[in-house]
Amino acid sequence: MKDELLYGLLEELVSYPKETAWIEFKMGAGSITNEQIGEYISAMSNGATVNNKPFGYMVWGVHDDTHEIKGTNFRFTDAKQGNQDLELWVRNLLHPKISFEIFEFDYHGNPVVLLRIPAAKGEPTHFKKKPFIRIGSNKTDLRNFPDYVRQIYNSLEDWSARIIGTATINNLDKEALVLAREKFKEKSSRASYFDKIDEWDDITFLDKAKITINGKITNTAILLLGKEESSHYILPSLAEITWKLETEEKAYEHFGTPLLLNTTKVLQNIRNIKYKFFPNNELLATTVNKYDTRTILEAMHNCIAHQDYSMNSRVIVTEKIDKLIFSNAGSFYEGNPDDYSAGDKTPDRYRNPWLAQAMVNLGMIDRLGYGIHTMYLSQKNRYFPLPDYVLTEQQRVVLQIYGHSIDENYSKLLIENKDLPLSNIVLLDRIQKKLPITDKAVSMLKKKKLIEGRKPNYFVAASVASTTADKATYIKNRAFDKGFYKSLIIQFITEYNKASRADIDNLVIDKLSDVLTDVQKRTKVRNLLYEMSKKDGTIYNASTSTANPVWMLSDSNKIEKDKN
Repeated sequence: MKDELLYGLLEELVSYPKETAWIEFKMGAGSITNEQIGEYISAMSNGATVNNKPFGYMVWGVHDDTHEIKGTNFRFTDAKQGNQDLELWVRNLLHPKISFEIFEFDYHGNPVVLLRIPAAKGEPTHFKKKPFIRIGSNKTDLRNFPDYVRQIYNSLEDWSARIIGTATINNLDKEALVLAREKFKEKSSRASYFDKIDEWDDITFLDKAKITINGKITNTAILLLGKEESSHYILPSLAEITWKLETEEKAYEHFGTPLLLNTTKVLQNIRNIKYKFFPNNELLATTVNKYDTRTILEAMHNCIAHQDYSMNSRVIVTEKIDKLIFSNAGSFYEGNPDDYSAGDKTPDRYRNPWLAQAMVNLGMIDRLGYGIHTMYLSQKNRYFPLPDYVLTEQQRVVLQIYGHSIDENYSKLLIENKDLPLSNIVLLDRIQKKLPITDKAVSMLKKKKLIEGRKPNYFVAASVASTTADKATYIKNRAFDKGFYKSLIIQFITEYNKASRADIDNLVIDKLSDVLTDVQKRTKVRNLLYEMSKKDGTIYNASTSTANPVWMLSDSNKIEKDKN
C-alpha cells in the first residue's frame, strides 16, 4: 500500500472518537504481551464481522486516549517469541488462517506499525483455540455472546435467499402478487422482455423478479409477498413493522406480511400536516408538508432491506411531535451514512443480497446507493434539517427524519439561497445541530463568510445574518473589538477610582460573545487586563497580590481624567 494511502487510512482511524470493536491503538514495545497481540488480532477480526467491516486494525504509535500520533519503538517484523519470529508464531496459532497484513511506515517522522486484519467469515477467528471480541473497553471471550457467534457463522449465508421447502406459491398474497407484477413492469420498461411480462405465469414472473429461485419460495418471497398467516415460515425471524405514536397521545400498531403492501399502511398512520415558513424576501409564506412521502417509504424500505434477520427483531417506526425515527436491527452494513450523502458512493455489498435485488426490481429501493442522497435532497428542498443516523448502539441503526425547523434562520437561508451546494448545507446543518466539523471545513465556510465564532462554538456569519434577518442573534454572538471592552474598564475605574477582578468580571463577562464558554470568557478578561497593564500601560495593579488585584488608572490616564 502506498504511503499516501497509509496516511489516509491512519488519519481515518484516529478520527474515530474512541477505540471500537475493530480498532485498537497501542504505543510502544511492551505495551502488551505477545499473547495479547494474538488475542487482539482474533478480537479485531471477529469485531469487524460483527460490525460489518471488511477489516479490523491494530495500530502501534497512537495514544489510545487522545488518538495523537506519537510514534512507536515497536517493530512487528523484528519482534520475537522466544527464538521464533513473532509473526510466524502468531499466524500458526490463529484458526482459521487469516492473512493479516503488516505495514511499518513513518507518518511525518513518527514510526507507525499498522496491522490490517480481515474480518472473520463463516466462523470466528480463534487464537490458541479461543475466540475473542472487544466489548466496550474490554477484550473478552466471544463465546459469552452467542448472538455474535451466530452472526459470524451466518456471515457467508444470505438469509434472504434461503429456500423454504414446505412453502408454495399458495402461501403468497394475491393482491401483493398483482402489485409486484405492476411494479416490476414499471421498473422494466426498457427491458427486451417488457411486452411479455403480462403473459408470464406467476412462477415465471417471480423467478424473473428474483423473488423465488427455480420456483421455490424464499424468505424474501414471504417477507415481501407472503400472506399474513404465512409469516411462521421464517420464524424465529420476524417480518414485522411496528408503528408507535409518542406525542401527547400514545398509540401503536403492528404490521406484518406482505410488507410490499403494508409499508403503505404504516405511511397512512403517520400524521402529515402542513408546515409554514415566513422568508424575509417573499410576501407569502412558504408551505411544505411536514414529511415527504417518498422519504418515509425510502426510510422504511431501507430498514427492511438492511435488517439483520438473524437477530429476530422487528423494524420500528416511532412518530414523535417533531420527527420520525426509523430503527432496524444490525449495524450500518457498508461504509457509513456520510459516504452516501453526496450520491457518489455505490455499495459493494448488501447484508441481504437476494432481498435487496428483489426490492430493486420492484422499485422499492435504489441499487446504486442513492437512497440516502435522495432523503438529503428531499429535506433540503423542503428547508428542514437533514436526516441524522444515530449509530451509538452496536447492533442497531437509527434514522431520524425531522418534521420541524431547529434553527429557523437555517431554513430561511435555504429558501432564499436555493443554489447553495448540498456539501455546504450538510456542514451548516451540523453547525445548527451543534455537531463538530473538521478544521478544513471550518476554513472553507469561513472563507465563504458563512460562519464565524471560535471552536467549537460556530454560528451564522454576518453576511448570512443579513440574508436571514438574524442580525440580532449575530450581534449577540459577535465579539466586540478589544477597544470597546478596554474603554468600559477605563470608564468604570474613572468613575469609582479602582476595580477588583470581580468588578471587572461583572462589568465585562455578560457582554462577551455567547459562543464563548465561561472559561473562555474569564480567559479573555484576563488577557485584556494583561494587555492593558503590560502593553498599553493604561492601568496597573495597586495591590501586592496577583490573586486579588486592585486595578487603578496609570498616571497618563489620571491626567486625561483631570482634564475632563
